[in-house]
Amino acid sequence: MALSDILLKQLSKNANKVSTEGEHPEDATNKLKSKAALIISVFAAIFSVNAFIQSQLASTILNNTIHANDIYSFYQAKSIKQNLAEMQLDDAIDRKETAKISTLKAKIDRYESDPATGEGKKELLAKAKHIEAERDLAKKKAPWIGVAGSIMQIAIVLLTASILSTGAMMFWAGLAAQAVALLIMSHGLLLWLPI
Repeated sequence: MALSDILLKQLSKNANKVSTEGEHPEDATNKLKSKAALIISVFAAIFSVNAFIQSQLASTILNNTIHANDIYSFYQAKSIKQNLAEMQLDDAIDRKETAKISTLKAKIDRYESDPATGEGKKELLAKAKHIEAERDLAKKKAPWIGVAGSIMQIAIVLLTASILSTGAMMFWAGLAAQAVALLIMSHGLLLWLPI
């Protein structure tokens, strides 16, 4: 017997068990359908929020990677300019050009650290590290949000199937799947599990 035949028989058995004492089976089926339809709407809204969060995390990962790379490139350019200025300083020291020496020392110091503009190597490195930390946090959250979204879709499918089959088993399985998805989503947002 095929798996689909077994599943259909189980669904039809569940449809018969839906009714409660003193309640007509069709009334129980209609109540199940109404509940499932309402819950599907709520779950779809939650899934939309989850999808929005997932897209925000993907954007953060991409944008912060690009921004960090730009800052590191700027840092590298500052390093090259600083090295050239240091070579000019060595040359000025050999030639005993005192005016040029003090100008080059100030220039080299500005390349190393320039708090006024935030474009010294020290400030650029700190900025890049901060952006990388934000990106890494988004990378930790993204897989959990993605898995939660997949489970939410399964929950919606199970609830939809419970309407079509009038089976309480699929209804409760859909609710259970959504509960698991919400737990996973909460971990994705808060990273509260020690994983």
